[in-house]
Amino acid sequence: MKELITLITIAIALSMDTFSLSLGIGTTNLSSKKCFLFSMIVGIMHFFMPLLGIFIGVKIVSLFALKSNFLLGIILIYLGITMIIEILHPDTKEKKMNLINMFLFAIGVSIDSFSTGIGLSAITSNILLATFIFSITSFSFTYFGLIIGKYASALLGIYANVFGAILLLVIGLFHLCL
Repeated sequence: MKELITLITIAIALSMDTFSLSLGIGTTNLSSKKCFLFSMIVGIMHFFMPLLGIFIGVKIVSLFALKSNFLLGIILIYLGITMIIEILHPDTKEKKMNLINMFLFAIGVSIDSFSTGIGLSAITSNILLATFIFSITSFSFTYFGLIIGKYASALLGIYANVFGAILLLVIGLFHLCL
C-alpha cells in the first residue's frame, strides 16, 4: 500500500506541469476530439518515457548530460510564439495545435518521467504498474487542464488566449534559466 501511495504521489508530481501548461494551451479552443487526442499522446509518452529511462536513460544522461529543463523551455517558448503569431494573424489557415506540436509538447512534459524512470527500479519492482499510473494521471491532468482552459477562453475571449501564450513563454523562460 505504501508503494502504491508513493507511485501515485510521484505521478501527481510528474503531471502538475502538464496540467498548468494545458491550461494555457486549452485557451486555443481545441475541439473535444483534439483535447482527447492531445491527452492520449501525453499519457502515452508518460507511459513510455520512464521505460526508456530504465533501459537507456543512464547511458544517455551520462553521454550527453541531458538538461530536461532546457529542452522543455525551448518547446514551451516555441508553442508560446506560435500562439502569439496565431493571435496576431487569426485568418491564417494553419491549425493552432497540430499533431507535431502535440507531440513536441508531450515530449517536453514527459522528460521528467524519463529521468524518474532512471531511478524507478529503486522505488518499485512493478514497473508496468508504475508507468500505467503515470500514464493515467498525466492523461487526466492534461485533459482537465485543456477543458478548464477552453472554458476560460469562452468566458474571457482573446484575453485568455493572450494569457495562455504569455504563460507558456514565461514558464519556458523559467525552465531555460534553471
